[in-house]
Amino acid sequence: MSTAIKVENLSKAYQLGDFGTGTISRDLERYWARMRGKEDPFLKIGETNDRTTKGESDVVWSLRDINFDIEQGDAVGIIGRNGAGKSTLLKILSRVTSPTTGSVKVKGRIASLLEVGTGFHPELTGKENIYLNGAILGMRKAEIKRKFDEIVDFSGVERYIDTPVKRYSSGMYVRLAFAVAAHLESEILIVDEVLAVGDAEFQKKCLGKMGDVSRGEGKTVLFVSHNLGAVQKLCNKGILLNNGQVTFNGSCKDAVYNYSQNGVKTDANFLDRITYSSDNLKITNILFNNSSINDIVLNSENNFSFEIKVELSLKTDMPLDIECRFLDRDLNRVAFFSPGHHDGVTVQNKGEISLSYKITFPHNLNKINMDMNLYFTHPDVEIYASCENALSIEYTGYGMASGHVFEYEKGVGMIFLPTDKSQ
Repeated sequence: MSTAIKVENLSKAYQLGDFGTGTISRDLERYWARMRGKEDPFLKIGETNDRTTKGESDVVWSLRDINFDIEQGDAVGIIGRNGAGKSTLLKILSRVTSPTTGSVKVKGRIASLLEVGTGFHPELTGKENIYLNGAILGMRKAEIKRKFDEIVDFSGVERYIDTPVKRYSSGMYVRLAFAVAAHLESEILIVDEVLAVGDAEFQKKCLGKMGDVSRGEGKTVLFVSHNLGAVQKLCNKGILLNNGQVTFNGSCKDAVYNYSQNGVKTDANFLDRITYSSDNLKITNILFNNSSINDIVLNSENNFSFEIKVELSLKTDMPLDIECRFLDRDLNRVAFFSPGHHDGVTVQNKGEISLSYKITFPHNLNKINMDMNLYFTHPDVEIYASCENALSIEYTGYGMASGHVFEYEKGVGMIFLPTDKSQ
């Protein structure tokens, strides 16, 4: 199998603050070094891109000495916390920006979807933007015309296809943009976190399409997402980034496990790991058993339960439900907690809100390790915000005999957890 992407000693440095070094003499020094093919002297003082600490230099390395190969037909999940360098890497691979040092060799045509509405003109209609965006991505007019009906059908926005896209919601934007990129006759498909904007039905549809182009058509897929379940379902390989460096490169399952164990365990970046799909919601604090520590050990002596407290603010009245999905180390859904899903309990109050939930597991659960993914949703409609691996739980009780399997209920998990909420 041939190599589709080869990355060697790739680095990308950014200047913080105002452009330039601050003095004409230093700017000339950098220019003269570049003319002679020498290393930029200003980059010697660059620092690792750790956004949680205040540095001494105005130059940060968004990526530093990245090396990896991607084989044709691989589906590769690129994961890491916010600021790890994932989007910068994809922009370099898509040739949106150039690397500071190192090289990237790509074999084949690339279709990329990096931001909502990339390549769209707000004054043009959806139909006109399909032709415009397709041309930007390298499609010929005849090719676009041949696939036009298929693109519109996949996007699900046929009713609005003759409406200027400035009147589209962000979800409609990304539907149309992904439909164009996915139907381009390319060898490599690159997708950033934009799918989080879409609803659950469209996300499932997109993942299915990416799986088809990878496994069925032999295309190479690079997928960045904080939805680790989606990453592991789609991808066979995984690359874990941390502070601009590759900390793991191997199987997707092992990459996700390394991320869960090492990449998200510090309290400092807990709130930063929340991904928002709505500007009307802001999570200000989350506590587990009155602590910000996101590791809990539970056993039969403390009734296998814990309390979660959430402080948030709503800018407008809107239905709000909290969902907790508990997954084992193989990303199988073990349990599901959602007051709105169970009995229609939702919050709809504008302003500062404090919620408290007690989550209790059955005593007959086997010894198990789980990660909790936390979602703030409009019940069964839309995800406003999410935090993957919000809490790690180690249950040390004995439970039932090994091999017992709980029955699935309504397809959402092996166990429905009791609802106990106070506000």
